[in-house]
Amino acid sequence: MPELPEVEITCMGLQPILKKSIKDIIVRNPSLRWPVPSHLKRTLPNQKILNIKRRAKYILIQFESGHLMIHLGMSGRLEILRKDVSPHKHDHVDIQFHNTKNILRYTDPRRFGSILWVESDINEHFLISKLGPEPLEKLFTEKYLFLKIQNKKTTIKNIIMDSHIVVGVGNIYASESLFKAGVLPSRLAQDVTLNECKKIVKYIKETLNKAIELGGSSLKDFYNVNGQSGYFQQTYAVYGRKGKACRKCRSTIESVIIAQRSSFFCPKCQT
Repeated sequence: MPELPEVEITCMGLQPILKKSIKDIIVRNPSLRWPVPSHLKRTLPNQKILNIKRRAKYILIQFESGHLMIHLGMSGRLEILRKDVSPHKHDHVDIQFHNTKNILRYTDPRRFGSILWVESDINEHFLISKLGPEPLEKLFTEKYLFLKIQNKKTTIKNIIMDSHIVVGVGNIYASESLFKAGVLPSRLAQDVTLNECKKIVKYIKETLNKAIELGGSSLKDFYNVNGQSGYFQQTYAVYGRKGKACRKCRSTIESVIIAQRSSFFCPKCQT
């Protein structure tokens, strides 16, 4: 599914619709991960978008009486388009606005994403309430991570990909961050030192910020709201580079399966 930088970039790209008032919503196919609420046709018109933000991989669009909580799944995307652009097979939802020629279109070939309506406190919603801190916030520190890994007999890569510990660090960015920190993804979490936690936290933040700067990755069919793909994949140090030379030491990049995901590493640079 789209990783944190991709969702962050999508939120940034949605700023042109902030403060816009909804004219209509067209739902061509409500069968996503959960059905698109049928009442949105009555609920959304004439409501104004007050805020757009992200929590983990959820896009939260705040209206006067509630939030649209959108997840892009594995292949979903949001695009701002001219309203005369004809929909295609996988264009499931359009949101139309007053006094503008643009629409917001939700596209999802695999339909693993979701569009939910939440009227209660969004932070108490069951999909959000138990999530860990954001990786780019001050709460995510080496001391926090070190506390969370005590006596944990799972791998450090599993830990930093666990959304209950820290949100939004997907497979690509976990592999890249651990390479920069010099820590093998297969290391038991309980064996990772405080100093190594400091490096891991530092490089998670650095890697995510760099990915946002470069527009994310074009893997998993990701495109931003303007239909553009990202360029971060051109800078990968280890991810997807099995059998190629390490950019740092020229050793051969290897991979191992951890929690059913391919994990890429350099056997010399990481210990």
